[in-house]
Amino acid sequence: MGISTVFISLAMLWSATASDTIPVHRTADFTPDGIGSASSWALAEWHAMPRVGEKVSDFYSRFRILYSETGLYILFHGTDAKVTSLYRRDFDDLYRADVFEAFFHTRPADPVYFEYEISPRNRELVLIIPNLGGKFLGWTPWKYDARRRTIHKVSIVKEKGRMTGWMAEVFIPFALLEPLRDNPPKPGIVWNANFCRLDYDSGRMEKWAWSPVRSGFHEFDRYRSIHFE
Repeated sequence: MGISTVFISLAMLWSATASDTIPVHRTADFTPDGIGSASSWALAEWHAMPRVGEKVSDFYSRFRILYSETGLYILFHGTDAKVTSLYRRDFDDLYRADVFEAFFHTRPADPVYFEYEISPRNRELVLIIPNLGGKFLGWTPWKYDARRRTIHKVSIVKEKGRMTGWMAEVFIPFALLEPLRDNPPKPGIVWNANFCRLDYDSGRMEKWAWSPVRSGFHEFDRYRSIHFE
């Protein structure tokens, strides 16, 4: 599958928050299209993903999140100048190239969490991760079909024919997060989470993360909270 190309002006409104806890509002289900055109996104604010470590570029990164009876919706957006990714298959090592990532730690007392990655080539990596004393290895889903499969769309943002960013819109069914506890979430439930980005345009890894990690995205004890409304 190739990259979906959509011409979107970078004049779009930029509003970003950096709260320690963010509300996740409930919506009716809708179909992601990669540009966040669903009216439900009006319920969700943009949240900034600050840079982690050395500044290499002037790019910024942000996300939105909603939930429904059946799953989570995430909309990512970041400025960018080119696609730096050779990976053409799902479940490749996408983190070695440009990628957006989301982490959900549904029960903070359990050292097990969910990781999702999406590349600008619309390839995904889906993992459940046991992290015991900093020793971790992801496990890919078994019987990944029907009600457990994600829906993901990507678009390249262009202005005057030049790439200025990219977006990814993802639906993650709660069935995919089984058997993590406190899933599916009910109103009032709090999960810990992180939303991140990697970019390699400069030839070096550049990182952004909503939660203030020190260096790596698997510092789950530093994830912030999301509150289901």
